[in-house]
Amino acid sequence: MSADWPHDPDGEEGSEGGRKYGHAVIAKKIDEGEDFPLSREEFVAEYGEDPVRIDHETVVSVREVFDGIDRDEYEDFPDLHRALGRNMRDEGYWFYEGAEEFVAKKKR
Repeated sequence: MSADWPHDPDGEEGSEGGRKYGHAVIAKKIDEGEDFPLSREEFVAEYGEDPVRIDHETVVSVREVFDGIDRDEYEDFPDLHRALGRNMRDEGYWFYEGAEEFVAKKKR
């Protein structure tokens, strides 16, 4: 892991005492009752350099997770969650076993 991160994503500040990955790291930065509609630009400006653990070897920035998402605003958390999930799969940041099968079933 790079020493350039503002905090260790697996340390107390980064994961509240436990290892968290992907969406969980981003979700804990959001107050669902107050932050929506959520501005992509404002969120990335505030948290863009924070680390997100993708798997046991990979850590990327919040900015990188949002790269490739063209939408500027999200109505609610499920709306944001779906956009992040699609982008994470497209960018190769989704390593859950069977994810493709689950997504294919949901589209039917």
